[in-house]
Amino acid sequence: MTGRTPRLSRLRRVVPESRGGRPAEGRPARPVEARGGKPRRRGTQPKVVALGGGMGLSASLAALRRITGDLTAVVTVADDGGSSGRLRDELGVLPPGDLRKALAALCGDDDWGQTWARVIQHRFQSQGDLHEHAVGNLLIVALWEQLGDHVQALDLVGRLLGAHGRVLPMSAVPLELQALVRGHDPERPDDVDTVRGQATVALTPGEVQSVHLVPNDPPAVPEAVEAVLDADWVVLGPGSWFSSVIPHLLVPQLLDALTATKARRVLSLNLVPQPGETEGFSPQRHLEVLARHAPKLALDVVLADEAAVPDREVLNAAAQRFGAAVELAPVARTDGTPRHDPELLAAAYDRIFRMHGRIGPWR
Repeated sequence: MTGRTPRLSRLRRVVPESRGGRPAEGRPARPVEARGGKPRRRGTQPKVVALGGGMGLSASLAALRRITGDLTAVVTVADDGGSSGRLRDELGVLPPGDLRKALAALCGDDDWGQTWARVIQHRFQSQGDLHEHAVGNLLIVALWEQLGDHVQALDLVGRLLGAHGRVLPMSAVPLELQALVRGHDPERPDDVDTVRGQATVALTPGEVQSVHLVPNDPPAVPEAVEAVLDADWVVLGPGSWFSSVIPHLLVPQLLDALTATKARRVLSLNLVPQPGETEGFSPQRHLEVLARHAPKLALDVVLADEAAVPDREVLNAAAQRFGAAVELAPVARTDGTPRHDPELLAAAYDRIFRMHGRIGPWR
């Protein structure tokens, strides 16, 4: 692995300037491209780092690549199911699945980008060992073995795909997610058990109390730390709360960077609770759980779909614990599925960056 982790002890926490407010009237600002204007020139746009994993991070990246070309995804590496889990067990590598999904989300909308997005997402169907393996997983692992460098290999895949951004793992070692779960065994609803593995945690029928990583002090990828420290905005979420969002806060060097960075921080909430993992969670419950795992974390904006918040005042109170303002916007698809619409989410991010960000060159 190239690069060195910055010495965070030398960095001073900077108190953000005035956050401003939402426009009282008018429509949310849309991306430059959506307004028919010219794309922002590289070097005059916000540097954005998005943290997460799975489909939640993919949704965020598909939106963010529409408004900035200076985009880095920092991806969780605790997956232990499916093709990723099999490759991890057999070869001892990082699980490539969430990294692959992030790269696919960064592919452009032209024929080249969409063709490669389909190719790396393609899964083999057979009666043999290749069954359900994703092409992109095999490609990523092959380059890791060839180059011996996680970051260099992912950068090379990104160039092949024409990705609109960079993808980095949050740690260079495979991680195991463990959770304390009340009622994991339905016959013992009051007992708290340790549940091991991201795939199991995501589907637990019980109530997740807390999560931790094994090893409990994993090293962060230096390039990921540097990206967070150098960002204008850091976006956390949406995604599986306990298995994709919170794990980034359990990597000490990454949490230190999130605390020390001068970047503004926006938390994007899910559209609906996730069956099993966050069953029955209200929007403010998501924030309360986040605060339990990272009590020193500060946020600037909490973004939520306006139709998913039954009580804005309660959410405001929960957000104030982080020092954050609440922004409500229509960001869900209109087909009734609980999925983010890339263009609507892009418009919401664009407005937040303009209304809450310090005056930057992209303005």
